[in-house]
Amino acid sequence: MCGEGWAVRRVLVLGGTGEGRRLAAVLADRPGLRVTSSLAGRVRTPSLPPGEVRIGGFGGVDGLAEWLRDKQIDAVVDATHPFAARMTAHAAAATARLGVPLLVLRRPGWSAGPGDDWRWVGSSAEAAELLPSIGQRVFLTTGRQDLATFAALGLWFLIRAVDAPEPPAPQRMHVLLDRGPFTVDDECALLHEHRIDVLVTKDSGGDMTAAKLAAARELGIPVVIQSRPPLPSGVATVATVGEAAQWASTLP
Repeated sequence: MCGEGWAVRRVLVLGGTGEGRRLAAVLADRPGLRVTSSLAGRVRTPSLPPGEVRIGGFGGVDGLAEWLRDKQIDAVVDATHPFAARMTAHAAAATARLGVPLLVLRRPGWSAGPGDDWRWVGSSAEAAELLPSIGQRVFLTTGRQDLATFAALGLWFLIRAVDAPEPPAPQRMHVLLDRGPFTVDDECALLHEHRIDVLVTKDSGGDMTAAKLAAARELGIPVVIQSRPPLPSGVATVATVGEAAQWASTLP
């Protein structure tokens, strides 16, 4: 039989990002690999990767370790969002406990260029503290989970999300339900229409969400940008789907 005697390697991809979906698609076509993608389930209608998919949390480090053991997972690729620090920490702890190889796939972050007016902060709380001194009409693109941090500010907010946000949230806000990618022209038109005078975002990296930064540059709008959380010490990292696919394909 074709492929008889091959050792099948079970790979868990912690996904929810474009990189996670692309990696799952690549690995699904590789002989000798069985891939499961795990999504957090925070979006009602997520873009599903090809292959086997599970949705929902694991129940912390203990729950993840138990799931990895029960499913006989041979390796884990963490392709979650660069700000999913808790999931990454749990993955590092659970795989270390079991001796399962872990690779973190992280797209490169952004770097300011000529014409950019960026103000770096370490947290959403720092961003909220800084905002009133910069502008009054805010395009807030840090995600629904951070809205409570900005709820007490008397500023006007434009919120763009895939699903409608839940309270607590700013009282003065307009919610735009939409899913990217967006062009620079789209973002310029949006910023102009809503008279935005400051953009708040996170250093997510990647081309899909960079158009808003280019639009802010063109319109001379300052950007408050949150730095990425550090990765757990000692974890192996790569920056591209190709590198992650190569790592998974050469598992012992």
